[in-house]
Amino acid sequence: MPRYKLAFFVPTAHAAPVKRAIFSTGAGTIGLYKNCAFQSAGQGSFLPVDGAKPAIGEIGREETVDELKVEIQCDGEQQTKEAVKEMKKAHPYEEVAYEVYRIEDF
Repeated sequence: MPRYKLAFFVPTAHAAPVKRAIFSTGAGTIGLYKNCAFQSAGQGSFLPVDGAKPAIGEIGREETVDELKVEIQCDGEQQTKEAVKEMKKAHPYEEVAYEVYRIEDF
């Protein structure tokens, strides 16, 4: 079964509920361990333009937010799609910055 890595950025205060939503799909299971994730701290910045509905900040003002980059393993394409769907539902941003990578075994 192909494995994938879901990596996304989330405001630090919102990381736990977003991870819980993703873990509810079964993602984050590695062998006999559940809810596995790696996270690193940083800052995200953005400038909402006309038409945006920012969860943080306001139109026309650049914002910098303490965020975490969270990485979670998913097993198979279906679980990965479900994990992305749940992440988007739980995430506070209207546009979620995320990436999906295929994991290769050597």
